[in-house]
Amino acid sequence: MSPAYTVPLMKTTHSGVGQAKMSHVKQVGLLAAGCQPWNKDICAASGDRFAYCATLAVYIYQLDHRYNEFKLHAIMSEHKKTITAISWCPHNPDVFASASADSLVIIWNVNEQKVVAKLDNTKGSKNQKHVLRPESLEGTDEEDPVTALEWDPLSTDYLLVANLHNGIRLVDSESLSCITTFSFPSAAASVQCLAWVSSAPGMFITGACSSQYPTKNHHTSSTSEAVPPPTLTPNQAFSLPPGHTVCCFMDGGVGLYDMGAKKWDFLRDLGHVETIFDCKFKPDNPDLLATASFDGTIKVWDINTLSAVYTSPGNEGVIYSISWAPGNLNCIAGGTSRNGAFIWDVRKGKMITRFTEYWTLGATTIDRPPIRPYVTDYNPLGSAVKPVLNPPHCPLMQSTLPEFDNEDFVRNSVEILAEVKHGKNGIFCIAWSHKDSKRIATCSSDGFCIIRTIDGNVLHKYKHPAAVFGCDWSQNNKDMIATGCEDKNVRVYYLATSSDQPLKVFTGHTAKVFHVRWSPLREGILCSGSDDGTVRIWDYTQDACINVLSGHTAPVRGLMWNPEIPYLLISGSWDYTIRVWDTRDGTCLDTVYDHGADVYGLTCHPSRPFTMASCSRDSTVRLWSLTPLINPLQINIITERCWDDIIGNTDRAVESGAPPLLCGKVSRDIKQELEKLSGNLRGKKLRWFSEYFSPPGGSKNLWDLVAVIKGQDDSLLPQNYCKGIMHMKHLIRFRLSKAQELTTVKMSKFGGGIGAPSKEERLKEAAEIHLRLGQIQRYCELMVELGEWDKALSVAPGVSMKYWRKLMQRRADQLIQEENDDVIPYCIAIGDVKKLVSFFTSRGQLKEALLVAQAACEGNIQMLPLSTTSGTSNSGGNNTDDYNDKLAMANLIRGNELELAISVGTVLGESAAHATHYALELLARKCMAVITWDLAVDLLMMIPDNKLQLVKLCAFYPGCIAEINDLHEKCNLPDVEECMRLAETIQADGDIFETIKYYLLSTEPEKALPVGIQYVKEQLCGSDWTLDSVFSYLDLLSYIRTEQLMLPKCSEFRNELLILCGYVGALLAIRRQYNSIVPALYEYTRPPDELPCTPPSESQRALYSVLVSRIQEEPLKGMVGPDCVTGSNLPSHSDVHTSCLTGLKIQGPVFFLEDGKSAISLNDALMWAKVNPFSPLGTGIRLNPF
Repeated sequence: MSPAYTVPLMKTTHSGVGQAKMSHVKQVGLLAAGCQPWNKDICAASGDRFAYCATLAVYIYQLDHRYNEFKLHAIMSEHKKTITAISWCPHNPDVFASASADSLVIIWNVNEQKVVAKLDNTKGSKNQKHVLRPESLEGTDEEDPVTALEWDPLSTDYLLVANLHNGIRLVDSESLSCITTFSFPSAAASVQCLAWVSSAPGMFITGACSSQYPTKNHHTSSTSEAVPPPTLTPNQAFSLPPGHTVCCFMDGGVGLYDMGAKKWDFLRDLGHVETIFDCKFKPDNPDLLATASFDGTIKVWDINTLSAVYTSPGNEGVIYSISWAPGNLNCIAGGTSRNGAFIWDVRKGKMITRFTEYWTLGATTIDRPPIRPYVTDYNPLGSAVKPVLNPPHCPLMQSTLPEFDNEDFVRNSVEILAEVKHGKNGIFCIAWSHKDSKRIATCSSDGFCIIRTIDGNVLHKYKHPAAVFGCDWSQNNKDMIATGCEDKNVRVYYLATSSDQPLKVFTGHTAKVFHVRWSPLREGILCSGSDDGTVRIWDYTQDACINVLSGHTAPVRGLMWNPEIPYLLISGSWDYTIRVWDTRDGTCLDTVYDHGADVYGLTCHPSRPFTMASCSRDSTVRLWSLTPLINPLQINIITERCWDDIIGNTDRAVESGAPPLLCGKVSRDIKQELEKLSGNLRGKKLRWFSEYFSPPGGSKNLWDLVAVIKGQDDSLLPQNYCKGIMHMKHLIRFRLSKAQELTTVKMSKFGGGIGAPSKEERLKEAAEIHLRLGQIQRYCELMVELGEWDKALSVAPGVSMKYWRKLMQRRADQLIQEENDDVIPYCIAIGDVKKLVSFFTSRGQLKEALLVAQAACEGNIQMLPLSTTSGTSNSGGNNTDDYNDKLAMANLIRGNELELAISVGTVLGESAAHATHYALELLARKCMAVITWDLAVDLLMMIPDNKLQLVKLCAFYPGCIAEINDLHEKCNLPDVEECMRLAETIQADGDIFETIKYYLLSTEPEKALPVGIQYVKEQLCGSDWTLDSVFSYLDLLSYIRTEQLMLPKCSEFRNELLILCGYVGALLAIRRQYNSIVPALYEYTRPPDELPCTPPSESQRALYSVLVSRIQEEPLKGMVGPDCVTGSNLPSHSDVHTSCLTGLKIQGPVFFLEDGKSAISLNDALMWAKVNPFSPLGTGIRLNPF
């Protein structure tokens, strides 16, 4: 490889793109928490939003009017104790209040996603002006949680707050003071909910329960309470009608029910309601992810649909750790806070094994201790707590053991209990050996790491001087296991010996060690995370610490080695961050701030090694793509580089400064499978690696569609194909099958069970499918069966007039049998006078019968003409597939999935060629941002007519003359001196475009500026220019080397170029409907001293119409519409950034401009760069967000 293609992008201080930055780790999925079941007032609605509470966070959903569906808008997480109530402000739909068990009340602004105020009382503080703790509790440590709160509908500041035991207070949120207090009538009563009485200002009602009769944990909050009275201004009207109810369920599910239509407008599956401590992918299925939570359950999620498919029975106490059985055994081992360890059969849904210890008391053996402390004298979550013998009521922590009042007996038994409490007082980690499926390791607060067989036989008991928090089996030696201990040390044990002493003890951490992880690729290398905030890398063979990773500001919990890149390590911490490390030199490659609380678990699957899952105390599971960290690898595959540039051994990969190489088993398996095949392997190679690199949620489905388009036999499609997006030729077949299944379903004697669809609901669904398939007659018959005649008759003419008449006659016969007067219009409409006369005569209405007969004789009632023309038809065209190809490619490009777009486009071939070439050009621009110019050349070489793209690349290349000439030679272009001579010759001939091109390639590229700018200005002054006629010139000029553009002698031309690019870019943005950046682009073109815009005059409107005519149609089909990258709609807990373009909060990924402070959304950055290559800051530096 020539050194000319590996130099840094810029050698000057004006680095064209290197100073802008964005996160390398992309959030691609979110599993939201469920709604907590133990408080009452924890769901509310206002306008087109509704909210519910998990234990520590408030989830805000908002109606997306474009798709008429509710989407997660924000997650509010500031409370440190359980949230007990929320209430929306009736006067401001952007403001709501939340309260927690520590009497903290927070006022939130939903639109800005930030805290407006905190109404708190720090115990003993003298500078607090307000009192939220009841006066009777001031100066004490007693807790009295807030159970309900409601805004006063007649005041913007007053808030009604109820505490569990000490009455109700009216609080002024503005002055932060308590106005008045209302006492309970009985000491036994407690307020669970309250509401203002709208018809009686100042009056409110409460819902209370005696402590002897707790209420049920099912509750609703009607949005009708949020509908404003008629006296409010129109802009305070709310979209959600009073007939909607927010419902929260015991299993954590949340729904929005339309009581009028009797249907769910929104229904979210069950979710965890508490801290999620661990997450693990199923070894033989990368689509299934298991999570373990403080709420006592394990849930298994399908990460393609982000829905729970299995849930454990629950009631296990806190589940700290889980481990899948190796292979396809479909079992999960779990470690709990109180019930020891267990094995759960996921498919059968039951616990099949529990690991318990026998308790010895003197000469007597019993199977449980006489009493168990509620908590120990330390807490693995961090905060110190006191042991208590009689725990308070808690739905998650109820002891099932018998209670003893003899404290002396308990005190005398403590020593015995300490010897045998493994499995009864906190299993912090459980690990199933994947080298020997019969062995499971557990570690506990009793200081033991115990190795068992799956049937419970204890093989080894390794005693530690303090609690053991983590253990991990070596992936290279089935008999080696490492542990992390509270005594700050890491130990390595060898099971093949009978010794209970460790082979190695690694010291160096200054606080307790939690998790330990062996490297899957580097034998003898392991890492440990500690409460000292560091991660240490240990080399077992050298008996030494080889690196210390510092950066976290709180204890480290989650640890994960990447199974393909041997030096890549990810850690999660109580500082709410995830850090990605290069362990070769200790560099932190990226820091992710999106979680709203402690990060506990990190995991990925070897078959999809660059998709990571994380879990947190914020009760969410988030999915991440790590592919930006190893981008050159994907481009190496696309450009068909040799295998040595893609797959390597560990020794090569861990060399300092070496590019990333795949070293795992899965990548080697792909290579071996490809080498076994013959013929054209490019399509399979692109597909297999694309699925390997891409996050879940559609990549496999996309490739199935590509296979169908390329003519693959339908029998080769996977079984779950019909669950995703289907090709049009399959849509009718699969939907018809679904309709038939719904129609013929046999309901059992007792129905389908609670929550199962009724027969009527199934028939309605089937009918809707038939209607969408154009099978109108089948739809009509199902509507008749459901008794919905009007719907059937309204569309029956679409079958034929003959069928409509028959249906009308059937309806008339039915109404006659019911003696219903509604039969009259039916008989008149079909001209069945005889039937109508008989109907009236039978009822003694002779005058009515005579009147109808006479009208018929006079011709006023006539038979409608018959038509045998069927209303059903099938439409289609030969170009449908081509159009869909282009549309799919455009959507991939607009989502910045450039590598995937190129892979798909390459396989599709000619039908997607234009979009593929555009994606190649954008990806080449991305390579110009880093030291991968050789890859940019290779990408552009894949475009058949690539001369102009290669000219732009060479023009922007910042190397010395010799390096530039080397690049010119590779691109089949003249050297810089020859380009100078050609430019002067061509300029004399009057070819402006070629003159600009060769000047840019010459030793004096700045000479292109006056030539090109003057030409564009002349064009704009004319009357026949179009957007496409001037954009090509400006786009070419924009590739002038940044250091040349920054020369003082070029300042005037630079300013003109930036203004012209902004103006023309705005027109191009209008054509592509990049509406969010159009105002900023025009602002970019105005001189600083120009007055703000005023409403357009008639002449300005006329000028705008002329401009629109010059814009013309977008040649790239499907490129019209805003860009939307993966994760754009996912809420984050990151610092709220405001866009310097729009002034609005940035939703989704953020892109920082070259000053390191100004930020815009990644979506806006991508759209801006596609229409105007220069930074919005006006510095002349090119923008490269690709």
